[in-house]
Amino acid sequence: MPRPSLRLLLPLTLLLAAPAAAGVETRDHVTVVGSSTVYPFATAVAESLGRGGRWKTPVVESTGTGGGFKLFCAGVGIETPDVNTASRPITAGETASCAKNGVSAVVGLKIGADGIVLASSRKAAPFDVTREQLFRAVAKTVPVGGQWVANPYRRWKDVDPKLPDRPIAVFGPAPNHGTRDAFVELILQPACENFPEIKALAEDARKRNCQPVREDGAWTDVSGDYAVLMGKLVNDPGAVGIFTFGYLDQNRDRIQAAKVDGVAPSLESISAAKYPVSRPLFIYVKTAHIAAVPGLAEFVQEFVSDKAAGAEGYLADKGLTPLPKAVLEPERAKARALLAIRH
Repeated sequence: MPRPSLRLLLPLTLLLAAPAAAGVETRDHVTVVGSSTVYPFATAVAESLGRGGRWKTPVVESTGTGGGFKLFCAGVGIETPDVNTASRPITAGETASCAKNGVSAVVGLKIGADGIVLASSRKAAPFDVTREQLFRAVAKTVPVGGQWVANPYRRWKDVDPKLPDRPIAVFGPAPNHGTRDAFVELILQPACENFPEIKALAEDARKRNCQPVREDGAWTDVSGDYAVLMGKLVNDPGAVGIFTFGYLDQNRDRIQAAKVDGVAPSLESISAAKYPVSRPLFIYVKTAHIAAVPGLAEFVQEFVSDKAAGAEGYLADKGLTPLPKAVLEPERAKARALLAIRH
């Protein structure tokens, strides 16, 4: 089932006409929760804003995309976050949860792009795969002889003789991470839907066969940050990990990325959407907090500014893939409209 497209949960004109901070007490700093992928970018923006001296440095916490939306959608008020960062669009269920708790005025902005990479230690041989091979290696059930069966593959060469003769040991993001959702959406689901055995099944049956990962030890959920995942690869050079390109780019001395469907991840291939496992990144802003929290509108403006998110911006140095100018400009217009709410 396709995810909802990025849009305002209310038309921006209605948001501007609405009372901005009815019933909201003030707080002297911005609070940000959400994606571990976006965390280093949000932290860089927060530090830049704080260095300016006019606003206090925003407090940024890495909770995972889904965990962040739970906190963000819990209600309106200074005890709840102002911003949730996300490595996927908000879901219909999260939108409904926000609305149920009075968080009905939310603006989402696309701030850049990233790619999901299959990384391994530089001590291991280079590792190239297709999305179908990845599905067969990590899915809970796979098609064999026309039937869906519990995954029988134990070594990569069992999946395809061209792959390495080493045990399948994949460390991947736990379900609370947006990277896990993107891994399912961009790798597992497309690969699965190419199998003839899936085409005759109903939608619910397709999800049961296409989305779950193995629970027999070949796949290990990592719920902490990427430093934990890095430690796993250092301790087991034969293992592979699911990382973001931004994290890979900051650690090329220790890890390397596989080609996926013959394409290597790079700033160029991700920006052009040629790398098959590319995705946009987002921030979601609670507009009822704009007038109550000093620096909130400015934090959002900074995030999509040329200085930060532009082609030569400081977030590119952190691993963010900048959006084309034509794509970024509408996001900047949303940020300017948020600033107008406060005045």
